[in-house]
Amino acid sequence: MKRREFLTGAGVAGAGVAMAAPAIAQSAPTIAWKLTSSFPTTLDTIWSGAQTFADAVRDMTNGRFTIELYPAGEIVPPLEVLDAVKSGKADCAQTALFYHWGVQPALVFATGVPFGMNAREQNAFFRHGGGTDLVNELLVEQELFALPAGNTGCQMGGWFRNELRSVADMRGLKFRVSGLAGKMLTRLGVIPTGASRAQIAGAFESGALDAAGWVSPIDDEKLSLVRVAPWYYYPGWWQGSMAIHLAFNLAKWNALPKTYQTVVRAAAELANADVLARYDALNPQAVRRLVEAGAKLRAFPQDVMEACWQASVAEFREAGAADPAFQRVYDAYMSFRNEQYVWWQVAEYPYDNFIIRQRAKG
Repeated sequence: MKRREFLTGAGVAGAGVAMAAPAIAQSAPTIAWKLTSSFPTTLDTIWSGAQTFADAVRDMTNGRFTIELYPAGEIVPPLEVLDAVKSGKADCAQTALFYHWGVQPALVFATGVPFGMNAREQNAFFRHGGGTDLVNELLVEQELFALPAGNTGCQMGGWFRNELRSVADMRGLKFRVSGLAGKMLTRLGVIPTGASRAQIAGAFESGALDAAGWVSPIDDEKLSLVRVAPWYYYPGWWQGSMAIHLAFNLAKWNALPKTYQTVVRAAAELANADVLARYDALNPQAVRRLVEAGAKLRAFPQDVMEACWQASVAEFREAGAADPAFQRVYDAYMSFRNEQYVWWQVAEYPYDNFIIRQRAKG
């Protein structure tokens, strides 16, 4: 190629790059969003998911898309975050969607239900079982769009003032538990009772509480309840895992360039994996420390588990009969859960169970 032809070609290529630059700039605009959370910074393992998400969005866009984080209560109270997103006070929210089941009961399946899926199964349901689409079908009337962005895994059953010897000991129990699980437990004579994190210890001391579920050992450790409620039960059967979601204003989500939508999806996936990994990494030593501090670690009696199972079945049937949307999501959710256990009983559970038994032998 002659030098003149090369330079001419380079000039054309250079002009092409110069012409493309404004298009690139238009596809990567500068955006600043606000995220409001249902969680305080003291729930730092869950809260870290919002930080991971915002940091990833910023880094993947070279700082052109930033998200400022506001813990629970700074913009709106914890249970009003979806309203804040709809009204424009915030652009997105970090929340457990079952907090909002009073508006749409089927949203319980977005977070966790009694005897529901574990974290891995739930992630499979969201990603490859149509679960995320079902969740967003429930949210579209509220002009919201949501993505999974964290999971606690299976939680603890909670702190009890006295030992549970049988299901008879559940009757009359003033128990800090809410939502569908609280409604379900009334079938066993339990009295669901509300208490904020700051109120739990005092409520035990005053007699207003006999039992309280919180989250997982790494979170429970901060409550210092061993002194007032030493019996520490497992597992938290009222949700096989607890999924955390990011909820977005639907119009603002749709207005994002496709590249930014992809960035947000990737950042949410990163947060989703990281929150669960943090819980898995931190919980073992937290359990050890709690037992060393005096916690009496116990499994729920078998008749308690079976009675709660039967109560959950009855509650699901009643809720489904009253609400077609609930029944539709329930059918899809439970069908996927039941199919998952075809595989878990073949390999996953026997493998883990064998190693647990070998470890117990030393």
